[in-house]
Amino acid sequence: MRAFRPSLVLGTALLLAAATPSLAQTAPTLSKGVLKIAVEGTYAPFTFKDDKGLLTGFDVDVARALAAKLGLKPEFVLTEWSGILAGLQANKYDVIINQVGITAERQKSIGFSDPYVFSRPQIAVHTTKGQNYNTLADLKGKRVGVGLGTVFEKDLRDAGGITVVTYPGTPEYLADLSSGRLDAIYNDRLLIGYLAKSQGLPIKGVGDAGSVDSMGIAIKKTNTGLKTAIDAALKGMKADGTMAKIGQQWFGQDVSKP
Repeated sequence: MRAFRPSLVLGTALLLAAATPSLAQTAPTLSKGVLKIAVEGTYAPFTFKDDKGLLTGFDVDVARALAAKLGLKPEFVLTEWSGILAGLQANKYDVIINQVGITAERQKSIGFSDPYVFSRPQIAVHTTKGQNYNTLADLKGKRVGVGLGTVFEKDLRDAGGITVVTYPGTPEYLADLSSGRLDAIYNDRLLIGYLAKSQGLPIKGVGDAGSVDSMGIAIKKTNTGLKTAIDAALKGMKADGTMAKIGQQWFGQDVSKP
């Protein structure tokens, strides 16, 4: 058997590398070498500013790790939830990484990565003044706070008979629940558990009122190249333990699995 010469092996490796494009090369973005990422920045523990005014959170950590895996520089664009989906369509950013639920309705106009978070909605009430609502049917006739344009708002309206009070961001309806102006709020159980524990707010979860939801990275539907690259990067982040590590840091569990 003839031995391969080192120069021949090296040359072959270089040819293979040249023939295999990097994730960054296959991920068309608005600005070359940059991944523009929309986040709310007011949705702890997913995207928010710490005591020093620095952007942090579970989704922020995921976004930075994803950009690194893609070989791109992350650039965050703070956007209110009520206009965040429209901003994607208007090419203000490449992706939204802010707990965007994958729904059939959204998939008609927006592209999504493979799911990277699994959770479920939960009803929360004031710790001492609230009642124990177990299902959405229990909320009929009650004032319930929810984020404007979220899947949670749709759930409440579809249930019927609930006085749905919408807000542009989470802090506003948390304040109204704490002051007694709302009977309950409806949001993600991971968020509610985090806030109750970390911020000492007088709220508690009382009922898992929906089925398991999957969250994806929102991408323009026509940008199939970016979707392919992101899906490959997420697969790598799950395989090498990056997703599990970030989930453990923020929630004490790997939230990338159903």
